[in-house]
Amino acid sequence: MEKKGSVLMLRYEIGKLLGQGTFAKVYHARNLTSGDGVAIKVIDKDRLLKVGGMSDQIKREISVMRLLSHPNIVELHEVMATKSKIYFVLEHVKGGELFDQVSTGKLKEGVARKYFQQLVHALHYCHSLGVCHRDLKPENLLLDEHGNLKVSDFGLSALADSRRLDGLLHTTCGTPAYVAPEVISRQGYDGFKADVWSCGVILFVLLAGYLPFRDSNLIDLYKKIGKAEFKFPNWFAPGAKRLLKRILDPNPNTRISTEKIMQSSWFRKGLEEERDVAADAETQEVVVDTEPIMDCDKAKKQQCINLNAFEIISLSTGFDLSGLFEKGEEKEEMRFTSNREASEITEKLVEVGRELKMKVTKELQGWRVKMEGKKAGPRVEAEVFEIAPSFHMVVMRKSGGDTAEYKRLMKETIRPALMDIVLAWH
Repeated sequence: MEKKGSVLMLRYEIGKLLGQGTFAKVYHARNLTSGDGVAIKVIDKDRLLKVGGMSDQIKREISVMRLLSHPNIVELHEVMATKSKIYFVLEHVKGGELFDQVSTGKLKEGVARKYFQQLVHALHYCHSLGVCHRDLKPENLLLDEHGNLKVSDFGLSALADSRRLDGLLHTTCGTPAYVAPEVISRQGYDGFKADVWSCGVILFVLLAGYLPFRDSNLIDLYKKIGKAEFKFPNWFAPGAKRLLKRILDPNPNTRISTEKIMQSSWFRKGLEEERDVAADAETQEVVVDTEPIMDCDKAKKQQCINLNAFEIISLSTGFDLSGLFEKGEEKEEMRFTSNREASEITEKLVEVGRELKMKVTKELQGWRVKMEGKKAGPRVEAEVFEIAPSFHMVVMRKSGGDTAEYKRLMKETIRPALMDIVLAWH
């Protein structure tokens, strides 16, 4: 427990407790150097590690928040850790939750529209970087002292690398009343489309003062969500109704996108011209696409895995989060960059493996090569990622076998054999 008045890491003076959950407590604190107020989320590492998957969730939250920088998203200043605790140093948002604003009833249309505009701009920015939130609700939307909305709590967020081969997410998560029909169906879903649905529920709540889908029986609630069974109050403006019908579309394939929402007449009403220009410039500044850039081997009509912004960051040693959770264990992974084509890189890896008399498997989908030594020998897996046209990163990791033998094999044999295709080892 952090005591009020205590100093954390010689940098932050702990203040009052702002809130707490199962694994974390949030305190107000003061930066001793600048005097600025911050919020510090304190996570109990031991309790966290006892629950399967929670450490991965925290790592994901850190990686996502480090990636995002937007005026309508809570900023992560830094992350610190001790043997027993993890500390998120966050922007202190003083205005409370948006939930507090709607708990007493509906908002005026202009006020609701302003919050919705800020939410959609933030979400469109997240989606452009390959990040979907997956738990959007008024409790996770904060307000600053100027009444501006700030999206928080990326603990359930997902990224492009979370998807299976079908390109869909398969984890059911979120708060029932705000969850999209396809998430409930457990058949796989597009996280971006699911976020749009949640935005629609939030807009309905802001304008109506109550949820569009309500039932004390959870199964019946899910049935209403699945069929999009709801009624508009008589005070809803025609433009709001038209937009909500397109957002709360139970078919994700025909559901409106964030880009189309921003083009709608109801959404654009009241936006200042310079706000539009800034929003447009903001989306244009994103230079890393989440879609593959080019064919790595057009003859085979295959594509190597293109890295989005998050994946590039997560492969950087400066963003390696394993030290927050692992006790000094060395990560058995090596990486190198190459300006050769993906097909040439994989063929070289196959050639090296066969020269070593290893069993070599080249996957047909994606650019991955597996090498397996005889008997109890080490198993090595190599995967090729495209960072830019004709510029690739190759990640080589131990997938089994003796660690000492793997290190010897990499140092004495594999690394020297790959010299002609390697730009640099990382």
